[in-house]
Amino acid sequence: MYMTVEVTANYLSMPIDQVKRYISEKKIRAIFDGEEYYVNSAQFETHLLQIEDLKRQIDEWRNTPIPDDIDVKDED
Repeated sequence: MYMTVEVTANYLSMPIDQVKRYISEKKIRAIFDGEEYYVNSAQFETHLLQIEDLKRQIDEWRNTPIPDDIDVKDED
């Protein structure tokens, strides 16, 4: 599925100018039909899945309780 630059910016939650800059820097692949750039949304699927997986891993790490250390001694 191809999206316009404006739709891509909304999809990625970033400003339109940044998407245009990424296209000109070849960080986002796009095709130009003579009037407008179109971006294939499939190039973001893997990236977005990886971000979701990293978020899940971070949440899992944050919710892991700290184990009791058996070497800690009460110094009272």
